[in-house]
Amino acid sequence: MAALRSTVARLLRGRTPAPPAEPPLVGFVVHGAGGVHPASAHIRVVARMTALAASGAARVAQVEPVRWADGSDTAHLDAILVQRDAFPLASLDAAFARAAGEGTRIVAEVDDDFFTPEARARLAQAEYDADRLAAVDRLVRGADAVVVATEPLRAVLAAEGVDAVVVPNGVQPEPWPTRPARPDPSGDRRVLYMGSATHGGDLDLLRPVFDDFVTADGRRVRLEVVGVTGDDDDWFDRLALPEDAVHHPDFVAFLRERADRWSAGVAPLTGERFNDAKSDLKFLEYTMLGLPFVGSDRPSYAGVAGAGGLLVGDDPTAWRTALETAFREADDRVARARRYVLAERTVGPGVDTPGERAWRAALGLA
Repeated sequence: MAALRSTVARLLRGRTPAPPAEPPLVGFVVHGAGGVHPASAHIRVVARMTALAASGAARVAQVEPVRWADGSDTAHLDAILVQRDAFPLASLDAAFARAAGEGTRIVAEVDDDFFTPEARARLAQAEYDADRLAAVDRLVRGADAVVVATEPLRAVLAAEGVDAVVVPNGVQPEPWPTRPARPDPSGDRRVLYMGSATHGGDLDLLRPVFDDFVTADGRRVRLEVVGVTGDDDDWFDRLALPEDAVHHPDFVAFLRERADRWSAGVAPLTGERFNDAKSDLKFLEYTMLGLPFVGSDRPSYAGVAGAGGLLVGDDPTAWRTALETAFREADDRVARARRYVLAERTVGPGVDTPGERAWRAALGLA
């Protein structure tokens, strides 16, 4: 028996172990390059891809879409995730054909309503031409899986006959401050409103709120706008972004350096279907910046009140009351909101929330 064991041991020692299989290769297509991306691309795609690579579950690479579609880029991808309209319409048919031939899983990533007539009209006025809108539509209708940011957006796509999985927005904790903002205890209070150019109509909701707004203790309250509009007006102040703050981490650094100038962050939304499909990202980012949150009571912010946020309708008096509450209870509300965000809405290696599991499953990595 001992001789048999010795023979087996020699055979096992002499066997060359098979090399470990390489993790799957996942490509992604977003706007921007060289590590510089607009906020939506960084938050929804690049941050998650970075975490995925760090976890060792997959290799990741940003893909130049036209070169991949025409075969100039010969890399075989196990999956390719495309955000919004980042794949040019003229190359999509070739991309679908190549994917079918090579067994590549195509995943569409969409975080806004690009489908209802109201939404398309609003996007066309902002920055999307007909080809860009058509590219999103073609992508989601041909993809193997579709990922969206909110339940209302999933319902919009369901009405179009497209199945989608909800992956809520998350934030990377590292770039943000670790304490509540500490605004000047005297003088004017400043309130931050940041957003993209599609929010110009939402800004108008705030005019009657901030016109001659003075707190009960006699302090003037001023709205400070970052982005949102290129126009100036006497009822708000506009804080211009430097050119190098287009990349989202640089934008976060810009905000972090100025966090102590603000007493709260606001997120107004008009009652439109386009807005109803938006995410609660501003709640996440204001929270991580250390600011109490006051926002419109719309579907986008459902559940925020249970995590320290304040929600109000369109009545200016209700907005003023909520803002005064936010000023008084800032530390407690920020602490509650931060506990929620850190527990359930972060992105990074090892994060295993339901949203992150759903995202990996959409890529075929579950």
